[in-house]
Amino acid sequence: MRSCGREAGSGAALKSPSYQHGRIGRTPGRRRLAFRVQAAKTDNGPSLAIVGVTGAVGQEFLRVLKERDFPYSNMKFLASARSAGKQMDWDGNHYTIEELTDKSFGGVDIALFSAGGSISKKYAPLASDAGCTVVDNSSAFRMTEGVPLIIPEVNADHLNGHKAGKGGIIANPNCSTIIALMAVTPIHRAAGVRRMVVSTYQAASGAGQAAMDELEQQTREVLEGKPPTQNIFPFQYAFNLFSHNAPMQENGYNEEEMKMVKETHKIWRQPDVAITATCIRVPIMRAHAESINLELENELSEDEAEKILKEAPGVSIINDRAANRFPMPLDASHNDDVYVGRIRQDISRSDKKGLDLFVCGDQIKKGAALNAVQVAELLL
Repeated sequence: MRSCGREAGSGAALKSPSYQHGRIGRTPGRRRLAFRVQAAKTDNGPSLAIVGVTGAVGQEFLRVLKERDFPYSNMKFLASARSAGKQMDWDGNHYTIEELTDKSFGGVDIALFSAGGSISKKYAPLASDAGCTVVDNSSAFRMTEGVPLIIPEVNADHLNGHKAGKGGIIANPNCSTIIALMAVTPIHRAAGVRRMVVSTYQAASGAGQAAMDELEQQTREVLEGKPPTQNIFPFQYAFNLFSHNAPMQENGYNEEEMKMVKETHKIWRQPDVAITATCIRVPIMRAHAESINLELENELSEDEAEKILKEAPGVSIINDRAANRFPMPLDASHNDDVYVGRIRQDISRSDKKGLDLFVCGDQIKKGAALNAVQVAELLL
């Protein structure tokens, strides 16, 4: 790969919403971060491959690459045999989707994977052996020793010298972990987090386009007095909420909750921080919300916390107490930033070592595709 200049699953793609987004606090949306690169198609850029290009995150990869003018010299679209041969137009060029095989990665510098854990386990090592640097969105390698688990704003220094075209695998954290740690890490750096209690309110987008379609269909059916169609979840989703559908573990926590615990320990490199999580599916189309309670090592006032968060990259504040206006999924949907509000002292304590936060972030953008593309920017 020639050097680049530095300036600063299968399924249908997610649909664009018809609603408008809020605009309160710091300017939300596509705020460019310091490690962004710029060039778009250029002879000096890396060769890219998108694995799982027809899926929701695969399509979001393409949108984010275009939004951020990511430099590339060649692009390869990879998917299952079912999608091979289909045509796609992107960035002014016409592409034919190729079937993912053992030989797909010759001459590829960076591959963005989002085709499920089993596909990643099979093909990511093959890509790495071919000299391709893999950024994997699945859970396949997150807890693997020696594989960096990266949120660029949080622990870019953990990349351990990985570079485009040099092989290796880098893991994208779980979406709920990314959204939480974007807000909590600046507080952790300032005052030290001793214990974190997280309750998530997770949108249909986290289960893919089919879940979003079923939520829309169920909403119409329930309003029309019809029995709701239930193909994706075993429970009615419209006008309801239920425990996250991830597999239940022996300790009574589901897999999604344990991901938040284990991944945070790895990202912070502090396994002694106490963490507990409760993850819930809510009938929201896109963008997750999280209620977070923190026990701190040192005292920190709510005003100091808000000041710290205002300076944090990739974070926007919506914290208008007078208007009772705080982050909502609609604020975060299709936007880059994680939104933080309801910043307040924990009144169950007599000191200033407790804080409560409410956080919203787009699961498929910062929680998946954007984070992976930002990692790819760091490889250049």
